[in-house]
Amino acid sequence: MTKQYLRRGRMTDLPAIMAIYTAAKEYLAAQNIDQWQDGYPDEQALIDDIEAGENYVLVIDGVVAASGTILTSVEEAYTNIEDGAWLNGKNDGYASFHRTAISNDFRGQHLAQTLMQGLTTIAREHGFTDLRVDTHPDNKIMQHVITKAGFDYVGVVWLIESGIRTKRLAYEMLVD
Repeated sequence: MTKQYLRRGRMTDLPAIMAIYTAAKEYLAAQNIDQWQDGYPDEQALIDDIEAGENYVLVIDGVVAASGTILTSVEEAYTNIEDGAWLNGKNDGYASFHRTAISNDFRGQHLAQTLMQGLTTIAREHGFTDLRVDTHPDNKIMQHVITKAGFDYVGVVWLIESGIRTKRLAYEMLVD
């Protein structure tokens, strides 16, 4: 029987987490998706996530198979939404999911859904009923994962990456 669980990332997980993101960047590049192609997320961002207790890893039989981050602070990029509106109409009191990625060794096993469900449960257990996520317009796989996890498309947000304004599709899920 497979042992599978989600837990907070640890500094000892950093090499495995870095390998997951390196492979994810290569996977996106191979699909001609201009997401994470500027060095982000870099090692320091992941160290910061781990030290802040915001990084979570999906562990399968003792191996880090996926990684994701839950942020609970107000995000500048989420304060203005275009071509839609946040479902709750507010710009605070939400948790957002970022930097979700699956190891190449576990791709195709539907673990993105497992990771999203786990992050949703953790955010809810921490008192958040408003959950948000965004992705690149060309990242159709992630868009499918997000909507399959129960999120609704709500509009467009703009991130600043390497000094360049980049479009992202925004999603939200309200849970009770």
